[in-house]
Amino acid sequence: MQNDMIGVSMAIMTIWMPNPDTLSRPAYLSLAEQFARAIEGGHLPPGARLLPQRKLADRLGLSLQTVSRAYDELIRRGLIQGEVGRGSFVLGPGGEARQPYLPERPGEVIDLSILKPVVETLHMDRLREGFAWLADNLAAASALSFRPNMVMPHHRAVAVDWLNGLGVPAEPSGIVLTNGATPAITAAVMSAAPPGAGIAAAALTHHTLKPLCTYLGLHLEGLAIDAHGLIPAALDEAARRGQIRAVYLQPNVINPLAVMMPADRRAELVEVIRRHDLAIIENDILNMMIADRAPAFATLAPERTLYICGFTKITVPGLRLAYLHAPPRFATAAANRHLVSNWMATPPMADLLSHWVTDGTVAELAAWQARAMADRHALACEVLGAQMPVCHPNSLHLWLPLPEGWTEEAFVEQARFMGLGVAAGHAFRASDKAPPQAIRVSLGSTRAEDLRRGLSLIAGLLKDTPEPPLPTI
Repeated sequence: MQNDMIGVSMAIMTIWMPNPDTLSRPAYLSLAEQFARAIEGGHLPPGARLLPQRKLADRLGLSLQTVSRAYDELIRRGLIQGEVGRGSFVLGPGGEARQPYLPERPGEVIDLSILKPVVETLHMDRLREGFAWLADNLAAASALSFRPNMVMPHHRAVAVDWLNGLGVPAEPSGIVLTNGATPAITAAVMSAAPPGAGIAAAALTHHTLKPLCTYLGLHLEGLAIDAHGLIPAALDEAARRGQIRAVYLQPNVINPLAVMMPADRRAELVEVIRRHDLAIIENDILNMMIADRAPAFATLAPERTLYICGFTKITVPGLRLAYLHAPPRFATAAANRHLVSNWMATPPMADLLSHWVTDGTVAELAAWQARAMADRHALACEVLGAQMPVCHPNSLHLWLPLPEGWTEEAFVEQARFMGLGVAAGHAFRASDKAPPQAIRVSLGSTRAEDLRRGLSLIAGLLKDTPEPPLPTI
């Protein structure tokens, strides 16, 4: 049976081969992208066996090292698995992608890989005050009930007032309170597109969107971008093919580009979206922290926008709550999808959020965070000088294109060797239409003095020619 399966896989493999004429630099990453597209497009199904590395190198006229690095990249992305004595095989949907940040913060490492807001004594003071209030005011319904409808009506009313204040039309029946933006994204994606359908997104997008679509049996199509985000013509072309049902957008300080989508670009996208009757999933995790934000898609096209308003990044990391607002056509679906995937937001924390929204604590912390990030950007400009990229002064991170000669993997590895953690750009790529080699640098994840040291190391590396360490025998 196993031999039969391998034979079938080999036949499939023989039908599809990478095209060496379309490879770009770095060749190993371009080759890995060709394989990734073939896997995602079904040309290399789960179980398909890839050619041995040396044989593929000979056929394509590439070095063995290039092919080996491409296979290593596919393994790192969770797309293939190497088995000693048997070769490399395409994994099924259960293959896991590695996240861009360090899973733990090792001692002595300056970790700029994970996206976090700046936190100081103020935040712990507010948490202690909030928990003291909660201890005195916790209702039995919040602590003891399993029924969302018993717990959430008050919070929905608070959410409506908050969203209206952001210029987002909202109704209590459309509010789903979630344990952070991530489960809100999950519920929104499940509501907007059935299994087998397509989700469009910018070629550089949220790092969890690609694995989420894989797990849900959806096709994620990364579309061309420019300095203002997703290009309307690219969305129009993709929508004409008929598979796209929804588009995922993060227009306010777009992750990972850290820029603001201007109002005219939003209007152009809405025109395309309405023409093709697409749903919009809008992730607005920084919301009121961005004072110069343009009107939300939920304001421009409220009838089709599933809007996500997060609080973790604008208050404290431990307040893992978000509002998902769905228009009438998606409201029941959003409530149902959240019910089966997350049941309901943790009621006592929902009580704390509503208290903070109504007493002004959320607004206070968001304004504080905006000032803190402006200070961090000023620090980054001072250290990086001409190497400082274009970005919004309230973004939590920088997106740094790498100079010629550097690959993301080499840069991340060298930085790690020097005691610095940064995030490689490949985790954010939804397609090969994304710009080339880059890293994401979090500005809020460590103390200001450590950030200065980390940015100084980055500035030095950007000026250097990469030199891999010699092997030790």
